[in-house]
Amino acid sequence: MTQTDLFETIRQHVCQCAYDLNLAPDVEAILKMPMREFHVSIPVRMDDGHIHTFQGFRVQYNDARGPTKGGIRYHPDETIDTIRGLAAIMTWKCALFGLPLGGAKGGVVCNPKEMSEGELERLSRAYIQAISRFIGPERDIPAPDVYTNPRIMAWMMDEYSKIAGQTTFGAITGKPLVVGGSEGRLDATARGGWYVIGEAAQDAGIDLKNATVAIQGFGNVGAHAARLGQYLAGARVVAVSDSRGGVMNRDGIEIHRLQEHKAETGSVAGFLGTEPISNEDLLELDVDILIPAALENVVNAANADRIRARIIAEFANGPVSNEADAMLKEKDVILIPDLLCNGGGVVVSYFEMVQNLNMDHWDAADVDSRLRKMMTMTYHTVHETAQKKGFSLRQAAYTIAVHNIVEAMQARGWV
Repeated sequence: MTQTDLFETIRQHVCQCAYDLNLAPDVEAILKMPMREFHVSIPVRMDDGHIHTFQGFRVQYNDARGPTKGGIRYHPDETIDTIRGLAAIMTWKCALFGLPLGGAKGGVVCNPKEMSEGELERLSRAYIQAISRFIGPERDIPAPDVYTNPRIMAWMMDEYSKIAGQTTFGAITGKPLVVGGSEGRLDATARGGWYVIGEAAQDAGIDLKNATVAIQGFGNVGAHAARLGQYLAGARVVAVSDSRGGVMNRDGIEIHRLQEHKAETGSVAGFLGTEPISNEDLLELDVDILIPAALENVVNAANADRIRARIIAEFANGPVSNEADAMLKEKDVILIPDLLCNGGGVVVSYFEMVQNLNMDHWDAADVDSRLRKMMTMTYHTVHETAQKKGFSLRQAAYTIAVHNIVEAMQARGWV
């Protein structure tokens, strides 16, 4: 399965939910397609004076439960199919956590690593100019994603505010604190994921203090996952990788020093006191917890039979294929699905929206307490549903989410 198959994978999950919930075919058909999507051309003057036209997307998948919400990705290999799939995941994710939001996702085909700061700012502002009529605090609220960050979100919020003629902090989330950002947003995805892992480990009789962890991906999510795994959960992180390679030390890796090494060299590869390991071999290590925190479909039919982790926690979106799902279930591997595991980011984004709406600012302890409560409560709802119906955690999570959306559609008279 390639990245462009992500949307089809999500559609297969919806098909299963339609069967489990006995949905009518016309309702299933609505759930399997985005409500609307936008394709935009974005001309940007580059530093050398020439104008380059970028391709951008925004998919608003379903807004039955409220304004749509979802990140914006900058990536040279971005496709509309991937954006559709990720917008669908956001829809089910918001519904699973009971947020009054629908799902969306955006993307621009570009390579931010080859662009100057000025070019990135002009691109970010131009993207907002292109889609400003279709977004806003009560319509669709973007956020950071792959290769975007709080600074880019600040530019986007500022551009939207200029177009709106008034400061509109609530138009974008994931902003810096000084312009309406929320405490705890930077590591919310990883922190929320570890709260869920903690509950799942307890149910499985795994002591996190003695647990070994391997993490594929050391970007925004993976680096925080490694840091929090070591310092919050007390686990032993024995292997980490990024796009340029990986490192392993069975006695544990000092994550703070590894972060310094990557900041200096651009990669985790070559970190002193470790041995090299490939991204592929990392996935097959004999560890208690495997965290895929990078790309889609890294655990698939080709390698699922060699996976030895007791828990796989999907910090990335769609890192385990449908075929691998079934194979891992036979091996009694506990698979915590992306829908549940990486929901901390959108949960704290929602908190940011609430604070902006109320012109309020919660302290870090308050945000953390609310996040922990929502993550653990949702995990137990999913786990209990899985136990009761004989479902996997993924099937249970999707069934709850789709049920919540269908209820909203029925209440609004759509179906």
